[in-house]
Amino acid sequence: MKIAVTGASGLVGAALVPALEAAGHEVLRLVRRRPASTQELEWDPRAGTIDAAGLAETDGAVHLSGATIGRRWTEARMTEILDSRVKSTRLLAETLATLDPRPSALVCAGGIGIYGDRGDEILTEESELGGGFLSDVGRAWESACEPARTAGIRVVNLRAG
Repeated sequence: MKIAVTGASGLVGAALVPALEAAGHEVLRLVRRRPASTQELEWDPRAGTIDAAGLAETDGAVHLSGATIGRRWTEARMTEILDSRVKSTRLLAETLATLDPRPSALVCAGGIGIYGDRGDEILTEESELGGGFLSDVGRAWESACEPARTAGIRVVNLRAG
């Protein structure tokens, strides 16, 4: 299987890519710089550009990129956190939706912050979503996957913490 991965050099991606390759998958890394190999594809979520032809015949995509939330939240930083997730997700979802054949799945990173601060409450996928900045980001992030879902691509929103 050929799997496209954004955020391949991040915390999760750095572990996921070698695991996928060890399992025999071909991994195409989407990078925000000039590609250094044929296993890399340049994209620029801020500019809204991606090489759709380079994604041809991918079987699936894993979207892990986004600005870290582990820094001081200024207004500018909060805008960056939101935009880095929503714009990149929308660009990827819209592009995957145009491919023929389409990939079968899009796994999109997400966060447990979508549930808000609930203390020790046990939460499931059926739990009500919370309020506040991270909840708003989570909703917008998951909504940005809609073009892929509408095109018949299975979308998995991974709510990790």
